[in-house]
Amino acid sequence: MSKTFSLIFFLIIYMLVFLITYIMDLIKIKKKKQKKIGEIQYLVSKFKLDINKLNYKKACLVISFLNAFIISSVTLVISLLKTNMTLQLIVGFVLLFSLIYSLYEIYGRILVKKGYVLKNKKVGKK
Repeated sequence: MSKTFSLIFFLIIYMLVFLITYIMDLIKIKKKKQKKIGEIQYLVSKFKLDINKLNYKKACLVISFLNAFIISSVTLVISLLKTNMTLQLIVGFVLLFSLIYSLYEIYGRILVKKGYVLKNKKVGKK
């Protein structure tokens, strides 16, 4: 694959995944199921965030950007590998889980620094 084709492939997948996930999250918010968005629930429970201070639409936008980046990056790396399918799956799973953990960890720490933490709660490992 050429570099321009890889870039176009990445951008197309990124935009498709972003639009789909963001629209689905907005539909959940409008139907008053905002507490059912799994990624936000994960961040709230892990980092002890105050759900009332958190701007749900902004958080959904950032989470949609993160999910689109994760999915399009893994797809691009898998498509560039010229090995057997088993190795592609192993690399894909390792890359997927490491990107999910690291990007959500960074976003959660950013939210903590911005002051969305519950009062009188310490953030850290249990």
